Amino acid sequence: MENFEQRDEKYPVIAFAPHCNWWDGIVLYNITHRIFGREIRLMVEELNRFPLLQRGGAYSVNKKSAQSAMQALKYSVDVVGDLKNVLCIFPQGIIRPPHYRPIEFQSGLAYIVQNAVKKYGKVGLIPVAIDYSFLRDNRPEVLVELGRRIDFTEIPANRDELTKILERALQETCDSQFHNIAQGKISDYKILFKQHLKWYRRIEQRLKKIDLPPVSGV
Repeated sequence: MENFEQRDEKYPVIAFAPHCNWWDGIVLYNITHRIFGREIRLMVEELNRFPLLQRGGAYSVNKKSAQSAMQALKYSVDVVGDLKNVLCIFPQGIIRPPHYRPIEFQSGLAYIVQNAVKKYGKVGLIPVAIDYSFLRDNRPEVLVELGRRIDFTEIPANRDELTKILERALQETCDSQFHNIAQGKISDYKILFKQHLKWYRRIEQRLKKIDLPPVSGV
């Protein structure tokens, strides 16, 4: 959270995350609204299949058309300049398994960063790790970790070099989160949503609180 709060509020911010399933966009929507207190803008392919997502801040990109893809990238540069928004990007461009390595990006994020810095003078990027783990219940828990913010005022002219910098930042954040989960280090996570317990889980918890005397054998 501090990685977002301690940013320079006069300049735009971009969040970028891996993409392993359909729920990633919903997770980022809630993080943007409930943690950042901003509106999300999210580039979505085949938005015509899910037009309702437009109301949540999604806008369309057609990667099969080079002209359409470039229009979406240019629009993203304009979008990020509105400081009531946080632009969220899945820079891998396709859905990958959750722990797929190495993390590799397409060039779209680097293009947006380069042109946003030229246009606004500075831009901050926050890598976001998302993991869906079965920990304490019969349903998975969604764990989100915000990595170290990267502020750019000058951009490497080589877009491939910039892409590698951002790939490493996201992979380090995701690997750190995976290591902490594997070691059971999850106490620092703040609960954003918590489902009401099922009736049988409520009974189970009550029974655990009852101090029954030991049963003697015959």
